[in-house]
Amino acid sequence: MKDKYIPLYRKYRPQSLNEIVGQEHIKKSLANAIELNRISHAYLFTGPRGTGKTSTARIFAKSLNCKKGPTVNPCGVCENCTDITNSTPMDVIEIDAASNRKVEDAQNILEKVMYAPVNSKYKIYIIDEVHMLSPTAFNALLKTLEEPPENVIFILATTEVHKVLDTIKSRCQRFDFKRITNNDIVKHLRYIADNEKINITDEALGLIAKNSAGGMRDSIALLDQLSILGSKEAITVDDINNLLGRLSFDTLSMLADCIINSDCKKALEEINKIYNKGNEPVQILTNLIDYLKNLLVVKNSSDDIAFEVTGLNELQIKKLKEQAEKLETHQIVSLTEKCSDHIKEIKSTNNPSLWLEVAIIDLADLTENTTLMDLQNRIAKLEAGQVSSESVHTFRQPVRKAVYTPQNIVTDKSESVSNNTVENNVNSFEKSDFPAENEKPVEKEQEFSPMPKSKSQENIDISVLWGQLLSNIQSAPTRALLKQWASPVIISPEDTVLTIKNEIFLNKVQASKQTILDAVNALFSQSDSKVTVRLPQKDDEQPSIKNVNIPEPQNNTPAAETVPQPDESEDEQEDIEDVREDLKENTKAEENLSENNTHSDNVNNMLDLFDGKIIE
Repeated sequence: MKDKYIPLYRKYRPQSLNEIVGQEHIKKSLANAIELNRISHAYLFTGPRGTGKTSTARIFAKSLNCKKGPTVNPCGVCENCTDITNSTPMDVIEIDAASNRKVEDAQNILEKVMYAPVNSKYKIYIIDEVHMLSPTAFNALLKTLEEPPENVIFILATTEVHKVLDTIKSRCQRFDFKRITNNDIVKHLRYIADNEKINITDEALGLIAKNSAGGMRDSIALLDQLSILGSKEAITVDDINNLLGRLSFDTLSMLADCIINSDCKKALEEINKIYNKGNEPVQILTNLIDYLKNLLVVKNSSDDIAFEVTGLNELQIKKLKEQAEKLETHQIVSLTEKCSDHIKEIKSTNNPSLWLEVAIIDLADLTENTTLMDLQNRIAKLEAGQVSSESVHTFRQPVRKAVYTPQNIVTDKSESVSNNTVENNVNSFEKSDFPAENEKPVEKEQEFSPMPKSKSQENIDISVLWGQLLSNIQSAPTRALLKQWASPVIISPEDTVLTIKNEIFLNKVQASKQTILDAVNALFSQSDSKVTVRLPQKDDEQPSIKNVNIPEPQNNTPAAETVPQPDESEDEQEDIEDVREDLKENTKAEENLSENNTHSDNVNNMLDLFDGKIIE
């Protein structure tokens, strides 16, 4: 009768510190502690599963209790070494804290701690998954861990060190085991495969290492499972995917193409084929997340790093690059987040296939997940007051929820407006701005312009534009002059024409033309406005200007004895006073020439401007 089959992860368990894969920092520290005879009474081994914590504890115990020891290289043939190898030692006690977590179990340990070792120099307790002990059991071990009897050593192993009491951790020497690198795992798997005559490709070994997430035990167990497929043909990546229920790279690539091209119909066809092959919805989306992760890596790293992180071949990396060029980083991140959200929905539903289809439709609709350039263009159009067929289709905003004004589009949640304003402004949307029924919107490539040209405001009352233009004037004196003496002829993004009734004040306004130009740019959210300021002409149209409300300071004195002033800061009030002085100097000569107390036209204009009077 043949000997009982031993699983590979047990058969190739390391038997000395040198055989441990990775963990160089821990091997060196323990070897130095043995050579210098500086053995602590308690150790805490922590790290991910399958990284060698329990194996290292056994090797350390073997090194201490070997007949030739303590030694870094135990003989492996003496009674103590063979007992530890066969898991039948007298003086090395392994305890599973998951099934011995009560305080009674801890007290049972304390009762036996007082006995001296039988065949060895040290009595060693290896407590695996120590974080499973109850707080009461931990507290029972505290004093013994701090001052154990002579020749007693505790080795605690855990994958969740944060659950171990701080009082326990402070009494132990802590060693953190790191995840084993994929390269180290592949080398060790190749060594095992050659010894066991397992015909497997290097790409398949790389996928095994990647799937194990840094755990050597999981990698060897998967290789052991694949070894039964036979040795006639080499084990490939496809065999591993079929065994694990993973999707192949080509399948995921086709699905990703459908999503990137927003082809919902084809994406549904692909997902139905994948689902009908027996793949679970959660596993499908999980594989898709892994594929999107590779897209992110390829898009944001060099070729060397991409090959190392993804573990893919040259042709696969090339395919990922082609897809990554069509997407931006934030789009890939958004798709990944959506996948994660839909996985949660699928896990909590009774109809996972339905939610899988919903998830694919959502992922394949990139209308709401546009590029940064498109978003910048849309924001610029909104700031300029433009509404096009593209933007209306993309944002999917109903007309009833939008209020169109010369400067922006305000949703009904952010600002309330009167019914008349809504009716007037909705009329300003042109029919051509909306796609006809059954008409597919035309995609246009546009370069981003921070201040695009806005559309003509033909249906907007010029008095409304005039009031907004005056409110954008930063200079109080200029605003006062325009309000009193200026009349708008044309106010549009293409051209703005203002007329000044008096030549003297025309010169004053001409000196402040840049201020007016800045106000017009701000009104239409553009940078290339054209402004003309001149005297009135015969053919000028005279639009009806309604009362323009500009904030005025309250004054309780009679109107006939006061001069109204704009509600501005003290510096602006000083500017107004300077204008007054300039106007007085300009009219002083005419006053001296006047006879019979008659005043010149300039003086009268100044009085009208400031609503003043002459005090005799």
